[in-house]
Amino acid sequence: MEFILGDKTPGGCILCDKPAAGPAHHEEHLILVERPRAYVMMNRYPYTNGHLMVVPRAHVPSPVELSAEDHTALWELVRDAIEALRGALRPEGLNVGLNLGKCAGAGIDCHLHVHLVPRWSGDTNFMPVLADVRVMPEHLRETWRRLRPEFLRLAEPAGSGG
Repeated sequence: MEFILGDKTPGGCILCDKPAAGPAHHEEHLILVERPRAYVMMNRYPYTNGHLMVVPRAHVPSPVELSAEDHTALWELVRDAIEALRGALRPEGLNVGLNLGKCAGAGIDCHLHVHLVPRWSGDTNFMPVLADVRVMPEHLRETWRRLRPEFLRLAEPAGSGG
């Protein structure tokens, strides 16, 4: 209902605006970790529990428009976020993907982001088919609190010396 009734007027880019609010708003904005060139946030309208987005700070719609440094930073954080998800939630598998353009399913098509969707055997149910409803086993804030310790370790990329 929050999404359905929410303000749909065009404005800034939420993937730029949310981290710009600063660390005091990380829990409110579901941001798990920030690095200089990329960050990880939870999807506010998740497909499954622990659905994350890894977002470059560069405001571009496609990976081909990223600088070499931003491209490397994004995919290093994707790799590290996969490991953190595995440590925190113990999924049996993961979907990792990009939706480039509205017709490809991008809800935010102006700012590239990589989806990480943890999966478990039998995690699908009949609710989306019958009622267009998703059942989540845990509230978003509780999942944020569960994931946050794993992601705080990712503030600096491995081997950065700091």
